[in-house]
Amino acid sequence: MRLCYPVPMKNLAGKLAALVVPAWVGGIWAVGYLAVPVLFYGQPDRQLAGMLAGQMFTLVNYLGLACGLYLLAWQFGTTGRASFRQTLFRVVAAMLLITVILQFGIQPVMAGLKLHALPLDVMHSTFAGQFKMLHGVSSILYLIQSLLGVLLIFNAPRFAK
Repeated sequence: MRLCYPVPMKNLAGKLAALVVPAWVGGIWAVGYLAVPVLFYGQPDRQLAGMLAGQMFTLVNYLGLACGLYLLAWQFGTTGRASFRQTLFRVVAAMLLITVILQFGIQPVMAGLKLHALPLDVMHSTFAGQFKMLHGVSSILYLIQSLLGVLLIFNAPRFAK
């Protein structure tokens, strides 16, 4: 007896790419604009809220690394070197670059400032100015990444074709 699957397997990689986009962008929006603000609003201990927010950003960044790498690999696999000239490829590459900067550049420095400030809260230490500046830079980068994500969401159906 032979089993037949009615689901067409044609362009499965493209359909997966179309699913990866909302997972990545939705994660960015859900963490940065829903969960973290609620956390800081509802948690009276700002140090604890900051630690939990950092963990959430780390998770969404690792999700972004996986999604971004998959999307770049998929695009390159379907269009070859021409993908470097495609706007969508550049948008994904820019989002991935921002993710790398946030995860491996800014977040570790901010975590180090928090450690150096102990037992004080970093905002009540001599490192407050540096921390505020890095927080501002990371917020701007996160906003840019979120807006680039809008372009991906609007173009996600193109992946599945």
